[in-house]
Amino acid sequence: MSLGVSEFADGVAARSLSEISELDAVRIGTDIVSAARRLIVLLRSIGDCQWLHHPPVISEAIRRYEELWMPLISDLTVGSKPPIILPPLDVEWVWFCHSLNPVSYRDYCQKRFSKLIGKPAIFDEENEDYAVSQCEKFWIRRYPDESFENRVDPDSPEIVSSANEDIKTQVEKLRFVWEKFSAPYMSETVYLIAARLRYKGFLLILHKFKDEISRLVPASDILLMWLTHQSYPTIYTEDVGEMLEETMIKVVRDGEAVEKSEVETTKKLWNRYFNQPYEKAGGELSVVITKESRLCNSTMFYWPVSDIDINTAYKSIRPRFVLELCIFIRLNPKAEQKESSFLRLRVARCHRKLQLDKKLTDLSADGTWQKGWHIYCEFGTQGVVLESHCDRRRSRGICLGKKKPEEMIAFLWNDLLRAYSLASGRFLGKQVSVFASVTPPVQAPYLLRFVPDRVTDDSGAMISDSIQRTNNFRPQEGRWLTRTVLDHAGRECFVIRIRVGKGVFKRGSEVPSPVKSEERITEIRVGSWSYVEGSIGKAPVQ
Repeated sequence: MSLGVSEFADGVAARSLSEISELDAVRIGTDIVSAARRLIVLLRSIGDCQWLHHPPVISEAIRRYEELWMPLISDLTVGSKPPIILPPLDVEWVWFCHSLNPVSYRDYCQKRFSKLIGKPAIFDEENEDYAVSQCEKFWIRRYPDESFENRVDPDSPEIVSSANEDIKTQVEKLRFVWEKFSAPYMSETVYLIAARLRYKGFLLILHKFKDEISRLVPASDILLMWLTHQSYPTIYTEDVGEMLEETMIKVVRDGEAVEKSEVETTKKLWNRYFNQPYEKAGGELSVVITKESRLCNSTMFYWPVSDIDINTAYKSIRPRFVLELCIFIRLNPKAEQKESSFLRLRVARCHRKLQLDKKLTDLSADGTWQKGWHIYCEFGTQGVVLESHCDRRRSRGICLGKKKPEEMIAFLWNDLLRAYSLASGRFLGKQVSVFASVTPPVQAPYLLRFVPDRVTDDSGAMISDSIQRTNNFRPQEGRWLTRTVLDHAGRECFVIRIRVGKGVFKRGSEVPSPVKSEERITEIRVGSWSYVEGSIGKAPVQ
């Protein structure tokens, strides 16, 4: 597939991705975006419930799943449509784990109940609470001697039971799966829509190249969609049809070790069909490479998860938003590479001194996509600019004395957030193709810094002739050491003062006297300075 004239990702390749939804082979029969968002909520709940991972609790959860829940929902299921009920958390977790082996789950249901048992499509919290309460009513009516909640003591010895070993193994294997989807941007609608598009592309490649591959390796965003799809067994079976068993063989499941050749094959097929790098921001490969015992592309940034702004008291502090940026580079193998040429990445706004350089000679010219930068940026920077330069420090050659970049392209955050798959591709001159992708911006921790300021008086005004002139040259009483607190954008948020002196200062006679340690006062004023003249001003009113 040849590149477009100026933007290959938003041109040829992006159109190919957007048109996948019209193909019957990759039809998805549920609102997988809403379903994925609900799955993330479930996985976070599982991650928070440490008691649920104790062996006695897991054994009891599997017993409740097999002996109580599955017979109950089987009897309540009419036709292929499951009832609008949901089990307690421990049972739902086991149910989810079991459904991620579709072939085993299908055979289990057919053997026990002579039909495939599906999961109701419940995506909002209100309906979910209703479904759980309805389930509790059916549960109590049918099992009056069985508690609706799992009440096993996590510290009790594990009782040897006849629990299904396949289910138990599956649950233990997925114990830490929630960590893969803990990044806060993953629940953003725009991210999930892009992930759905890439998942359809993944299924399409699986279908078209099934005879050429051993196994494909799903990226993290595709894996999220795949697990979500599988967790609705009847819908998944109907959607993939004859590919059900094939996907179990041809796709690497979570936690499985993979060959390096399988990773490379997946990347090459994606590039071959869509003319894009397979990995992207928020869609990395996080797998264990066989024989290397290492994690490929492990998480490099800590995203504290919070659904609400923890700051509710101080209006002077504005939230800070961060996004992940991933830039891939591909060199034209036919173009001549100059030893003095290099690429420079900088932000479009603020941080002017930040310049990340990469020599073209450090990149392979075999026509493959290579990760150039993987960084985290503040949304307030507006975007990044990529420039092509020649090294001006060379004493010889045609590059000597050049001050401006030879070529320059910009990737603005708003443009990338509106693009298909949250990504865009451009040409940088004739020899470099660039593909940039981002994650949706999410609120980051507050970043504050202290800077020293002028000494102030008891009223909060800076010690200055300008202040005295406004007060008819009345002496300023008291002395306070003062610091100003700035946020990530340099905005004034607080003024912090410590009382160190009392009295007034008069030239040639009286000076303020230091206060005793027990008389010292620390004062925090919310807001910014009220400036009287230049940088001279008064602290915000308390």
